[in-house]
Formats: sequence, C-alpha cells, structure tokens
Amino acid sequence: MSTKLRLTILSFLQFFIWGSWLITIGAYWFQTKQWSGAQFGAIFSTMGIASIFMPSIMGIIADKYVNAEKLYGILHILGGVVLCTVPMVADPGTFFWVILLNMIFYMPTLALSIAVSYSVLKRQGLDVVKDYPPIRVWGTIGFIVAMWTVSLLGFEKSASQFYVAAAAAFALGIYSFTLPACPPTAKDTPSRSLIDVLGLKSFALLRDTKMLTFFLFALLLGAALQLTNAYGDTFLHDFDKVPAYKDTFAVKYPAIIMSISQVSETLFILAIPFFLRRFGIKQVMLFSMIAWVLRFGLLAFGTPDFPGITLVILSCIVYGMAFDFFNISGSLFVETQTASSIRASAQGLFMMMTNGFGAVLGSSVSGIVIEKYFTAADGVTKDWQGIWLTFAAYALVIAVLFVLLFKHKHTPQEATADAEHVKPVLSVENA
Repeated sequence: MSTKLRLTILSFLQFFIWGSWLITIGAYWFQTKQWSGAQFGAIFSTMGIASIFMPSIMGIIADKYVNAEKLYGILHILGGVVLCTVPMVADPGTFFWVILLNMIFYMPTLALSIAVSYSVLKRQGLDVVKDYPPIRVWGTIGFIVAMWTVSLLGFEKSASQFYVAAAAAFALGIYSFTLPACPPTAKDTPSRSLIDVLGLKSFALLRDTKMLTFFLFALLLGAALQLTNAYGDTFLHDFDKVPAYKDTFAVKYPAIIMSISQVSETLFILAIPFFLRRFGIKQVMLFSMIAWVLRFGLLAFGTPDFPGITLVILSCIVYGMAFDFFNISGSLFVETQTASSIRASAQGLFMMMTNGFGAVLGSSVSGIVIEKYFTAADGVTKDWQGIWLTFAAYALVIAVLFVLLFKHKHTPQEATADAEHVKPVLSVENA
C-alpha cells in the first residue's frame, strides 16, 4: 500500500469519527432525550474547552516522549471506549462530562494527524505542500460519508450514532500502530518553560491594538461556527411534527442535506487565492461575516418542501464561504503580521480563539438564549425563525463593527506564496 493511500485512510477515518455524531447529536439530545437547550449549549462547549490546552499538551508528549503515531492511536482507542459509554448516560449532567472526556481524547488528534502525515511524507521524500492537500480533502469526504451513513441507517436520533463513531475510532486507533514510526523529534533538546511550550508568550501580541481587535473578532466568529453545527440538523428534524412536512426528504435525512455545507467548504477553498489577490485579507474576512448573515437568514425562512428547501440548500452553499474565508484569510493575516520566532504560537492563539474560547462562548450563550427566549412553555417547541434571525443579527453586528474597528491595509504580497518575505509587524519583544 502506497504512503499516500495509507495517509488518505488516516485522514478519512479521522473525520469520519467526528462526522458520525457532531451534526446529529442535537437530534439525539432534543428529539430523543428531550433535554433542555441551555444544557445542550454546554455540550458543544466541550470542544472549545478541550481545544484550549490539550493539543499543546499532547504535542509536548509527542515531541519529547512518545512516538506520534502511537500516541495518536492510543488517544483514538480511549476515545472509542468513551463513545461506547455515551448511550448508557441517562442525565444531561453526566452526558456533559462524558462528551468532555471524549473531546479531551479527540481534539488533540486533529493536530497529531497533521504531525504524523507531515512526518511520514517527509521521511518518504515527498513534498508536503504539494502532496498533503489532496490527502486532507479525504478528511472532508470522510465527514460527509459519516453523515450520510448515520442518516441512511436511520441513526440520526438514535444512540447508535455513537457506536458508529466508536467503531471508526477503534479501527483508526489500531491502524495507527501500523504506520511508519514518527519518533520524538525534541527528545534530547533542553526543556523549555511551560509558558513557551503552550505558546502562551503569543498572548503578548494582544498588547497591540490591531492584533487585539483581530483576535476578538476571531473569538466572535468562532462562536458563530458552533451555532449551525449544533442546531442545523435538529432544526430540520423538528419539522416532522408538522404533517405536511413529515415525509419530505429533508426531514427524513436532514444530515444529508446539511452535508452540502461540507461539499461547499471544499469548493470555496479553491476560490480563496483569487479573492485574496483581488480584494485583500480584510475584505475577504468581511465577506465571511456577510456570508454568516446569509447562512442564518436563509435558514430562518427555509422549509423542507419546495421552494423553501432551496433556501436551506443555498444556506449550506454559503456556509463554505462563511467558514473558509475567515479561517484561511485569518491564518494568513497572522502569518504576515508576526515574526517567525512567534508565528507558530500566534497560529495556536488564533485556533484557541476560534475553536477554544469562541466555541465555548457560542455554545454556552446560544443554549441559554434559546432556552430562555425561543422555547415554548412545553420545553420542546422552538421558534426556529426567531432563533435564526437572532443569529443573523448577531453576525450582522459583528460585520458592521469589523468594518468600523479593524484597520488593515492590503498588500499584494499577503496573497502570494511570497508572504514569508513580507516584513512582520510584531514579535513578542515589540508587542
């Protein structure tokens, strides 16, 4: 089996695990368990909590003590064990802690999968820049296939979705031990302080007004990302209470409809270089915020039948721009504004703001708001149009504030491969 094929299988299974339950857990929570919206918000915050420090801690272990592929496999096997216990949980409080434990094991594997892939490709004399992206695309395909599998098997509202994810986690965990060895690369180097290895020195960048503004918007956009991941699938499921919609394809297989978002994500990645060259980083990030307004606004008026389903599909297509344009252009902004000595830490801070603090904020606050203002007295019926319009208003306010507060002048070099030679604005010393 070729190296590229082996890493393609790794990438596919990595995101198949996540796709098996991430989008459909809301249907299980609301439709089957009928637990509260406020408590559900806390469930999605577990990804953010686990993302804040666990990837850095596991990275230290892989750098100094344990082969990366072995650590990667162990984490997936432990995650699979936890996923098998999810169906046994009978109360939302315990459910939170179980999902948090699963996320503690899973979130570090996102970074480790990249580290393992890069290490194997380099050892085989292959070009990481050229050969890794086609491998990574199969991760998105794995996520989509998982959504379709769970949906077609009728597991969207069932605890069985967690068994599907667990099976994939066990398979990937065992498979990881067959990969080429990726030994610790910093085993004999002097130990650095915990502040250094966790990238906490990058917080000094927040003393600069422009960087502080950027990272605050990264946090706010990270919150927006969690909203459709958490509620998109259960939104369509709720239409099965209306006889006119009960037998529509979108209500029977909502995960398949929502998977259009992931397809769009892969396509919009290809458009980013053109938009960056033509409009610049700030404009592209603004396009992302406007796309979030459209994403939520279209869902507010969407229905499972024709022509309302076209609005849902358009919302899924717009998601690709909303997700990709800020994440990619944002990481490029960090790349061009920081010195090489702190660049990796600054990228970690960017991810911490979006997938860490942003995820916690979006998940927690949205759950409370939905429970308090958009849930009927029966504790089940929700005003979905009001929910989506509120989210759209939130994204619109962010976009307006971004235009007013974020000051950045576009330079053509930022959108090219020559970004390495752009003079960085900040280092830790002058932040």
